[in-house]
Amino acid sequence: MNKRVIQTEKAPKAIGPYSQAIHTGSMIYTAGQVALDPATMELVSGGVEEQTRQVIANLRSVLEAAGSSLNHVVKTTVFLKDMNDFAKMNAVYAEAFGENPPARSTVAVAGLPKGALVEIEVIALPA
Repeated sequence: MNKRVIQTEKAPKAIGPYSQAIHTGSMIYTAGQVALDPATMELVSGGVEEQTRQVIANLRSVLEAAGSSLNHVVKTTVFLKDMNDFAKMNAVYAEAFGENPPARSTVAVAGLPKGALVEIEVIALPA
């Protein structure tokens, strides 16, 4: 089985020794994305809603570079700095994943890279 590294300038560069995504076999695995603006590599301003929108935009870019889309996501994992932000994150998430959302796990964490409020990773099928 081949392993193909996915890299796009339309999403934040990796801030450590990892790939934005890996495409292997019939699956695409993304790294967790936080709300970094790809142009500045700084967190977007605002709260968890704005950060969730940027995270989803980053994931969309990575998935497109891999030949997929948000419509082909089968599983997500959401990491929240504060579970009290769940409803706000969930409203933005619902806009992105629509009528037939993927399976999902959501966990609270002690901290996220760059002080982010939310991080999301996905597993998707190719388009």
